[in-house]
Amino acid sequence: MIAIAFALPAESSDFVRLLTKPIIYARDGVESIRGQIHGRSVAVFHTGVGEKSCRANIENFLHQQRFKYLISAGFAGALDEELQIGNLLLSENFSSPELLGSPHLDFAETGPFVGKLATVPGVIDSKAERARWATESGAAAVDMETEFIAAACAAHRVPMLSLRVISDTPSEPFAAPPNVLFDLEKQKTDFGRLAFYLVTHPGALMRLNAFRQRVALARKSLTSALDRLLRVDLA
Repeated sequence: MIAIAFALPAESSDFVRLLTKPIIYARDGVESIRGQIHGRSVAVFHTGVGEKSCRANIENFLHQQRFKYLISAGFAGALDEELQIGNLLLSENFSSPELLGSPHLDFAETGPFVGKLATVPGVIDSKAERARWATESGAAAVDMETEFIAAACAAHRVPMLSLRVISDTPSEPFAAPPNVLFDLEKQKTDFGRLAFYLVTHPGALMRLNAFRQRVALARKSLTSALDRLLRVDLA
């Protein structure tokens, strides 16, 4: 069985719809969605956002059974100015060499960018923050989970491939302050806070609708890439 880890259902929803005979599998308080795609058995798991949630959840998930390999998938924020919404990033610093070097890792003409991914402690959005992280880390993009997923996979000797899609960039940032869009402690959007922000900031609704369209584009790109990956055997 192949494991695919996302932070949130907002990232995985399109992919889950591709599965045949999906079921909710619960064991020891840990839930995953299991099904078939292209004749392969997969388990879709959500780690939650950030270190605290991810560390606990991925460890419990990997205790369930031995997986052939794990694909760490989801959204990432671009640091590199050349990366655009919907572009794919294969992380060379977190992916297992045997998977990253697989001859079956083929994305046709629209191949992904291969570069460094940095895992950060909080959401970064401003151009100044992105520039600082780019300089200090040498990374092309950032997320909040991959470092901890990779550590858990290494401890359990599960090969891992890190595949992220760009959902925001220096020129196309978030539509509102990160703490308005997502409450890290509650692991969900506080809709009361979001509603207040929209009421008090003219033009925010238009920016939010544009942001949703960019997120949908990113999710579609990631889903297409995963669908292609699972047509072959990487390991």
